[in-house]
Amino acid sequence: MHWIEYTGLTTAVTILTQPSPADLAQEIRKYHNLTKKPFNINITLLSTLIPLDYGTYVQTIIQKNMKVIKTAGNNPGPIIKQLKQAGVIVIHKYTTLHHAHSAIKLGVDFLFINSFECGGHVREHDITSLILLEQARQELGVPFITSRGFINGYRLAAAMALGTENINIGTRLICTVESSIHSKVKKIIIAAQETDTALVIRQWSNTTRLFANRVAKAALSIEKESAASQFKKITPLINKKRR
Repeated sequence: MHWIEYTGLTTAVTILTQPSPADLAQEIRKYHNLTKKPFNINITLLSTLIPLDYGTYVQTIIQKNMKVIKTAGNNPGPIIKQLKQAGVIVIHKYTTLHHAHSAIKLGVDFLFINSFECGGHVREHDITSLILLEQARQELGVPFITSRGFINGYRLAAAMALGTENINIGTRLICTVESSIHSKVKKIIIAAQETDTALVIRQWSNTTRLFANRVAKAALSIEKESAASQFKKITPLINKKRR
């Protein structure tokens, strides 16, 4: 949900959409002016071309007295420690049960299942929702919610039958009136088929599911023709500036 999660679409704030901690603080203020209801900040720890100072972002979050934070991506240990010391409730997103158990040891309060069906970062294990939910129901001692491919009441009922507390909806919200995405993009997404996505950056272990538009297909073509050492060939199509 990069570049979408702003105050117009009142959901979680993703720090990767905020150029600096000051911008994040401003966005938090906007949310507080719009609603008295709780919301969370999403801290996604990714390998980026321009590294972020996550610690500074976390300090801003703590100073703004945020109560709930969701972490995801690379090792969240230092971030979780910083948040827990400030009394923040931490939700961690995971893609395997191994990662879930590690997060529990780090002291997370809630878990967020992220399966292969997602739009965005699918990670590298290709484990589907039904497998992860069933394992979570049997093994985890903390509550969990699920995401990726859950878009309506039917799928909510299926997820709850497997033990989840609730579902998270992402891509579908792109097509709402409140979303800042262009109306033509919304129409294309609504008309899309289940085959209209592409998995890119797979050979660099940062697999991402994108809508299979011209740019995504071009990136995929370059990736298929390039060696792992030739990442720079694909960067003009996937870097932050291009997005």
